[in-house]
Amino acid sequence: MNKNLLAGVVAALFASAAQAFDPFVVKDIRVEGIQRTEAGTVFSYLPVRVGDTLNDERAAQAIKALFATGFFKDVRIEVDGDVMVLVLEERPAISQIDFVGLKEFDKDQLKKGLKDVGLAESRIFDRALLDKAEQELKRQYLSRGKYAVEIKTTVTPLERNRVAINFTIDEGDAAKIKQINIVGNQAFKEKELLELFQLQTPGWLTWYTKNDQYSKQKLSADLESLKSYYQNRGYLEFNVESTQVSISPDKKDIYITISVNEGERFIVSSVKLAGDLIAPEAELRKLVTIKPGEIFSREKLNETQKAVSDRLGREGYAFANVNSAPEVDKEKRQVAFTIFVDPGKRVYVRRINIGGNTRTRDEVIRQEMRQMEGGWYDAEKIQLSKQRVDKLGYFSDVTVETPPVAGTSDQVDVSMNVTEKPTGNLMLGAGFSSNDGVILSGSIAQQNVFGSGKSVSVGVNTAKSRETYSLSYTNPYFTVDGISQGFDVYKKTYDPTNSSYYAKSYKTTSIGGGLRWGIPIAEKETFSFGVAVDNTDITTLSTSRQIYLDHVKEFGNSNTSVSGTVGWSQDGRDSLIYPTKGGMTRVSAEVAPAGSLKYYKMNLQHQRFFPFTKDLVLMLNGELGIGNGLNGKSLPFYRSYYAGGVTSVRGYDVASLGPRQNDEAIGGTKRVVMNAELLFPMPGTGLDKSLRLGWFVDAGQVFGPKDDNGDYSKFALGDLRYSTGLAVAWASPMGPLKFSVAQPLNDKEGDKTQRFQFTMGTTF
Repeated sequence: MNKNLLAGVVAALFASAAQAFDPFVVKDIRVEGIQRTEAGTVFSYLPVRVGDTLNDERAAQAIKALFATGFFKDVRIEVDGDVMVLVLEERPAISQIDFVGLKEFDKDQLKKGLKDVGLAESRIFDRALLDKAEQELKRQYLSRGKYAVEIKTTVTPLERNRVAINFTIDEGDAAKIKQINIVGNQAFKEKELLELFQLQTPGWLTWYTKNDQYSKQKLSADLESLKSYYQNRGYLEFNVESTQVSISPDKKDIYITISVNEGERFIVSSVKLAGDLIAPEAELRKLVTIKPGEIFSREKLNETQKAVSDRLGREGYAFANVNSAPEVDKEKRQVAFTIFVDPGKRVYVRRINIGGNTRTRDEVIRQEMRQMEGGWYDAEKIQLSKQRVDKLGYFSDVTVETPPVAGTSDQVDVSMNVTEKPTGNLMLGAGFSSNDGVILSGSIAQQNVFGSGKSVSVGVNTAKSRETYSLSYTNPYFTVDGISQGFDVYKKTYDPTNSSYYAKSYKTTSIGGGLRWGIPIAEKETFSFGVAVDNTDITTLSTSRQIYLDHVKEFGNSNTSVSGTVGWSQDGRDSLIYPTKGGMTRVSAEVAPAGSLKYYKMNLQHQRFFPFTKDLVLMLNGELGIGNGLNGKSLPFYRSYYAGGVTSVRGYDVASLGPRQNDEAIGGTKRVVMNAELLFPMPGTGLDKSLRLGWFVDAGQVFGPKDDNGDYSKFALGDLRYSTGLAVAWASPMGPLKFSVAQPLNDKEGDKTQRFQFTMGTTF
């Protein structure tokens, strides 16, 4: 057998005109050296077939094609008579990939990431890909502050031409920011400027926020915050000249030095409008928040440009350009602005696209859209649509984009993308009372059942003396016009006989339910009405107080009431979870004209949020209630108003304020509650919003029938109870947590206090 070597890698890449063999017609092709690769796979990549004439050029092409597959380490072509012989040496396959010492990342997620770049079990081993994967892994550790990480990669040959890859990782400790210095600042103290930063030196909460670990992205955001801080206070020419980040030799401490040039402080001398204004100039002038004579503020200038742009957007000018041109007088330290308006073409919306909702139905989102397909583009309606979708509470993030339609100059699409979050909620609450001991409460709710937008909730509240079980259902779009419908059913039991404090009380069992409807009468206003039926059985004791005995004498042991309710509400808050501005007003009336009990109750609540700064918000809340019996009857004592507890006046026990008989609260016909709370981030958390504090002052009282001493029969400011304290809200990894510690300010003898309450829950 006479075999001639025809070509190799060099011959394949640099074909020579000189031939080492005479061209011949291939009668057969034979493959040698393969262990895992099928012969059919080799033939599928081979550009030479039986019957072709093989020469130097065709041989070079064959070698190139087989090398390009990445399956082979070496490729040779030999000739055996009229037979083309392929001699192949396969690359090893990856049998397994393992990690030793891995703590910072999830192993499965890491393997998935390696698979995306081509390094995975059962695939062909490529040393270049392995080196790339090792460098990428190091980069990921560096992004988390693990500068001392050491990664050692071991490739172990196995039988049948396979290899095992092992990453041995010594993660080391994360490097912490030891010091942040700002150089060149004169107008503001360094401590004041560093409070703007998300990055910070180690503190008592940085184990959770990770803000003491260096991040290039966080530093860039902090520098932008620093620039905005200066430019919002007149320093038009402020500039960050340099930023130096250094690490200690042991790779444990990071030092950041920021050099700034503050420049001079400028006053606004004039503001002009120019260009095609579209809207009346007098109307646009009202949108200009930056005024002559004021200190220059980049924030106010941007607000002005956005307000003018949004105003033009309401007329359909989606691509309006509003830019300002400054004229700087450095000698006088003044700056004049000319705001140029270019409205562009008027456009309309072709299509509204919804994305990101894997569970929530499209129709649930589209019901909240105020911008219509085929209508003129309206920036205000698009923003309102975004707010309404966000207020549904089903999504952690809602974004809206208005990309132009390709090939047109007067059409856009509205693309709304949402990120769904768990809408089920399991809440647990606990409190301690000197009378009821430990009070436990809980509820389970699903706000978005099967993605339909409907909500269902089940509540349980249990204490020594009180038990409540309730079920509620709401369909927010019972009709296409946005009329809502819902129902509530409940069972309540009050049995204080095992409490010595309530030994002279009574027992009640209430079963009831009702239907309710809501009708939107304006964009942020709703009119509601409903009907309800309640049956309450009362058991008095030989030691019961006179007020309870009088009620049974007047109404009997079993009472039924049929009531109707009407209400009006206006909600202009910017968020349901963390409102920072706007307000909410509710007015309601309940009248029970039928049944054995006849009475009325009216309630008013008004709440406002006032943002002082970006992080400091004042909440004011006021509630007023008044009720009485009809036809000369008294208000049933278990329909009376009560106050005290976490939802009204913190620091006082639940339902303990107001008129008393024999030192027991009996409720009243009038209720006043006022709350003021200053909300701000937790010190030491930087810009993290998951944890915040509230300093509150509560006031309230219940008035009505005369008690043993004749007190509280009429409203008197001197009878109000006050408390103050701190509340903490934390969106923790375990779920939302809320704590409050209150100190009564003017509690009197006989008042029951409850200084500490908390609630905790989780989502699913």
